[in-house]
Amino acid sequence: MIVLSPLGALGRATLDVLSAMGRVAIFAFATFSHMVRPPFYPREFALALLQIGWLSLPVVGLTALFTGGALALQIYAGGARFNAEAVVPQIVAIGMVRELGPVLVGLMIAARVTSSIAAEIATMKVTEQIDALVTLSTDPMKYLTAPRVLAALITVPILVGIGDVIGIFGGYAVATQNLGFNPATYLKNTVDFLEFRDIVSSLIKGCVFGGIAALMGCYYGMNSGRGAQGVGRATKGSVEAAAVMILAANFLLTGVFFSV
Repeated sequence: MIVLSPLGALGRATLDVLSAMGRVAIFAFATFSHMVRPPFYPREFALALLQIGWLSLPVVGLTALFTGGALALQIYAGGARFNAEAVVPQIVAIGMVRELGPVLVGLMIAARVTSSIAAEIATMKVTEQIDALVTLSTDPMKYLTAPRVLAALITVPILVGIGDVIGIFGGYAVATQNLGFNPATYLKNTVDFLEFRDIVSSLIKGCVFGGIAALMGCYYGMNSGRGAQGVGRATKGSVEAAAVMILAANFLLTGVFFSV
């Protein structure tokens, strides 16, 4: 019995994880199926575009700007140990476009948008507004979930592209103003070093991360418990799940695009 107890606990935990993965997969399939079938709700979609895209731009821009500047300083300091200071523009460009840009934007969206979506939908569930939608013959998945996930799939890659550019500019500003790099040479090295697949991988990562962030917010909101504690747990759980899934997806996508 002493030996079987830990094994039983491990088995129950494994089944719980697999069950949760199955529920999320079913929820995601239902969401994507609602995107391509009428009726559509353009007003909800437009509001989601504004909330996820435009209103996230300041935090994304500032995060990318300071990250690019800090990255330039770190690479210069590390490269100085091996007389390789000249690699700053190349490493800033590839670091921002391949990894830091998509991941940081994804995590910022998870912190800002996922929590907002989960809290909003969970509150609607607690106050029985979702039940009211059902009584009005409106599918909550189509009205609440599909527009938000579709908006995230469209806007987050755009935010990632903007974040990449701002991050590279942050490194450029620090390198040319503080580290003595020639502006024209810095820009030429940046453009020459980036490849087409670097940009494509960055945008695809943004699309995947945006879908994950919005999907987790909707899933936890729709499945929240009752009361204020239920809303709080749904909000916290959605951000944690989105962040972990974004990092895991980043690892998998990096392996797909850049495996040797």
